Amino acid sequence: MAGALAVTGGAAATAQAWPARKITVVSPFFAGTTYDLVARLVLDQVSLQIGQPFVIEDRPGDDGATGVESVIRAAPDGYTLLLGSSAMSTAAIMHKSLPYDALHDLQPVAMFGGQPSMLLAAPKKGYSSVDALVAAAKANPGKLKFASVGIGSASYLAGERFRLVAGLNVQSVVYPEPVEALDDLTAGRVDFYFVPIPPALSLAVQGKVVPLAVSTLGRWPLLPMVPTLAESGYPVATFLIWCGLSAPLKSPRSIVDKLNDAIGDALALPAIQNRLERMGFKPTAMDPDQYSQFLADDMAATIQLGKDAHITPTP
Repeated sequence: MAGALAVTGGAAATAQAWPARKITVVSPFFAGTTYDLVARLVLDQVSLQIGQPFVIEDRPGDDGATGVESVIRAAPDGYTLLLGSSAMSTAAIMHKSLPYDALHDLQPVAMFGGQPSMLLAAPKKGYSSVDALVAAAKANPGKLKFASVGIGSASYLAGERFRLVAGLNVQSVVYPEPVEALDDLTAGRVDFYFVPIPPALSLAVQGKVVPLAVSTLGRWPLLPMVPTLAESGYPVATFLIWCGLSAPLKSPRSIVDKLNDAIGDALALPAIQNRLERMGFKPTAMDPDQYSQFLADDMAATIQLGKDAHITPTP
């Protein structure tokens, strides 16, 4: 009994003293991704609030499994965290098996938010609305084409979700690089393409593409005249790539809550919100339980999308 009390007391003391040193955030991606940039911006602000620095370590490899597993094995003391993202849900449909369970091997801490896509159409095609695009696709089954940068990419998954929800028979054209897909879209060789907000916004302002909708429930502040997919009659077709923080299992709830509060405070700052929105990212604060439910819902929806789109996982 005395030993158990000592262990419990030691854990409580550790949680109370947190943070006493730097905090490592493992990113299972290469540097420079949207996830990486968002995390650095938000955590720089959080470090000012809690008085300790965050060090982001990029550990890509094995489709993210290398970084994820390193956090799962880390001590649950609040000093090693994972930069998780929608890529974890995508990995579940791209691989027959994974060396980790994203929903049960980690403890959700906080959501940063998500980046929607914009449904862009080729100017030469004459589609002025989502309804016009859908009508053209249904009048010409199997003839319209949508661009993506690979099965499992955000552009592919957003396109497939829209295709399935709208009941369309369209062709998927996969490109090795986004610039090639955009070139073919502006030239009218493909009909539509789901593109992240920053490049989509620039192209729309230049008149090189026709913005039909954003893949969110609410309009995007920097392009308020563009309707949402939900407004266009396809709320189930909404699509975001997202990111947030998770910790090893059995991390003290007091640490999780303290970090969640600090991230929520950072996301509420107008300066942070404005910078994130310019990056095409919508800040969305959630408490740990809400984030946990979000992760479960996103995983379930992505797995169902993989089945409906007949995506074949690799061994």
